[in-house]
Amino acid sequence: MMRRRTTLLTGCTALVLALGATACGGDPVSAGGGDKALSGQTVTVAGVWTGSEQKNFQKVLDAFTEKTGAKTQFISTGDNVSTVVGSKIEGGNAPDVVMVPQVGVLQQFAKKGWLKPLSSTTQQSVDANYAPVWKKYGSVDGTLYGLYFKAAHKSTVWYSPDALTQAGVKPPKTYDEMLKAGHTVSDSGLAAFAVAGQDGWTLTDWFENIYLSQAGPEKYDALAAHKLKWTDASVVKALTTLGKLFKDKQLIAGGQKEALNTDFPGSVEKVFGPKPEAGMVYEGDFVAGVAKDQFGKAIGKDANFFPFPAVDGGTAPVVSGGDAAVVLKDGKNAKAGMKLLEYLATPEAAAVWAKAGGFLSPNKKLDLASYSDDVTRSTAKSLIAAGDSVRFDMSDQAPAAFGGTKGTGEWKLLQDFLRDPSNPKATAARLEAAAAKAYRG
Repeated sequence: MMRRRTTLLTGCTALVLALGATACGGDPVSAGGGDKALSGQTVTVAGVWTGSEQKNFQKVLDAFTEKTGAKTQFISTGDNVSTVVGSKIEGGNAPDVVMVPQVGVLQQFAKKGWLKPLSSTTQQSVDANYAPVWKKYGSVDGTLYGLYFKAAHKSTVWYSPDALTQAGVKPPKTYDEMLKAGHTVSDSGLAAFAVAGQDGWTLTDWFENIYLSQAGPEKYDALAAHKLKWTDASVVKALTTLGKLFKDKQLIAGGQKEALNTDFPGSVEKVFGPKPEAGMVYEGDFVAGVAKDQFGKAIGKDANFFPFPAVDGGTAPVVSGGDAAVVLKDGKNAKAGMKLLEYLATPEAAAVWAKAGGFLSPNKKLDLASYSDDVTRSTAKSLIAAGDSVRFDMSDQAPAAFGGTKGTGEWKLLQDFLRDPSNPKATAARLEAAAAKAYRG
């Protein structure tokens, strides 16, 4: 679940956006009586979500049912979406809609010929309501297949306001200031950062934020597509910058060894749990959900964030992740599935989950007042304001063998680098060897 971690429309306007122009006029849906347009049909939706995320997404599906009459069935796939969906297609039991958490998987599905291009209604909503970058990440070879419904903001550093106040430091504006502030926090009795080194994906996120700010978006895009080699000087420089943090025992709670034994929820616990060991933890907006739900922290009061700071005079990075809705050709009810995507493209649908919490929408037409707290509102505003400068999580764009598999590829090599950050150049060479193999395959 952690891997990737509105102005409410009314009447006919909402139905036009949600169901296409045919929903108005003489249709019984618009009259508010009689049968709903999709009554008797069931849309099956597959996605990685479990627990509170699944529960909150169900609220969105229920709102779709209320609007259209279509029933919905959600299937939780676990993290391995492509394997589960592939086996369901082969077994003749394909879901209608899949919520895909990785760009690489969306591309894989499209290239296998599994996906239907999105309807003109959805495309118009995407053109009107989203920054072009989200259309780019949902498209393959110029065709739009994926609608980004839920986003993650992965450029947020979370901190205990008490810890920073006690140390007498304010949220930093640059990476160097952040390390300096970390030393001051450490001098006051707490380690600066909890690092979740047991989960390799968190280390890729550290690298990506540094690289995007330090090397810039063009090189980031080139490296993500493996048009730039990992042996490039810009990669070695970013690893060197990251290595300064990794090798500084004052900055990391328990040092490198303990970081390698700390998973993501454990890193949040080290800052916001009953026995704090660190003042700060870097990860995405979803840190707030763990701090609130597991440790009872009031977001904005007991837990807050500052934007991941600019590195070496670059622009402060905005790295994102997200879940894209796609429609499978082999779904038994793909037409009704497409209607669901037309609904998900509206600010009305996003507002349902925004109100429930634990959600960010890339839909810029969603009224920020829909979010339930000021911190989430601020995070959402930052994501929308970044516009086309947002860059999707690099490891999520890579083939899974390099960017998304435990114990191998980038995850494993950055864990090795955390263990021994003394030779960034050698690490870059090993990353390049692993990337070259995965991108060939």
